[in-house]
Amino acid sequence: MTENTRNMTVLVTGATGRTGSRVAAAARAAGLTVRPGSRATGFDWDEPSTWAGALAGADAAYLVHPTDVGSPAATESVGALAREAVGLGVRRLVLLSSRGEEQALATEEALRSSGADWTVVRAAWFAQNFSEGPLVEGLCHGELVFPAGEVREPFVDVRDIADVVVAVLTGGGRYAGREVEVSGPRLLTFREAVAEVSAATGAAMTYTPVSAREYGEVLAGSGVPAEEVTFLVELFGSLLDGRNAHLSDGVPEIIGRAPRDFAEFAREAAAAGAWKA
Repeated sequence: MTENTRNMTVLVTGATGRTGSRVAAAARAAGLTVRPGSRATGFDWDEPSTWAGALAGADAAYLVHPTDVGSPAATESVGALAREAVGLGVRRLVLLSSRGEEQALATEEALRSSGADWTVVRAAWFAQNFSEGPLVEGLCHGELVFPAGEVREPFVDVRDIADVVVAVLTGGGRYAGREVEVSGPRLLTFREAVAEVSAATGAAMTYTPVSAREYGEVLAGSGVPAEEVTFLVELFGSLLDGRNAHLSDGVPEIIGRAPRDFAEFAREAAAAGAWKA
């Protein structure tokens, strides 16, 4: 680290979420003062009037939008918050984006054009999407139904994302104006990932691939709004087409070690009871 972090205050949005909670923990471990940004602490992405209070006096911010980074709502909110942050003197901003997602480029550009000292961290599919979030219920009942075909993905552990984000935040200007892509150390199909979860838990689990349209019907049947279903069907139809079937070197480049392996994640999550029905 090139900065004295003892007096550095960072706003962590999504502080109770999959990445934000780990970024907050990693930042505290690195000696930063963390200002958690969530509705529980008075910060709301949907209420711009709450932004200034969360930003005032901070040195940097980690931005993760609650909707997909490629959604129009994310583009509008990230751009507006970034401009407000710069106006308040908070110039060091790190955005979590999605590797290979063309829809996310508009949100990334909104950050770039804000005048901030920005860094974009583009992540592969989270390993923790299997243990936290909408995929968990199916796995707990022994079957993952998902529109990924036999596409290979280098699933990344969100703890590695957090370590990269903190290194970027405390690296001075070294990573400003850069897009950093992070992935896990090897490629797996979703079928192979489910098999590794099955092996870690000792429970029989299967993977059933469906089309993006069929998955959209499942989402609609579970109450997801029609507009969101349309967006997600388009997203999955493009993002899961094989474009991400390659490794990225952001983790070893930024933090100097190999990424955590999916099997390690699966063992630890199983031991913690992630897939107990």
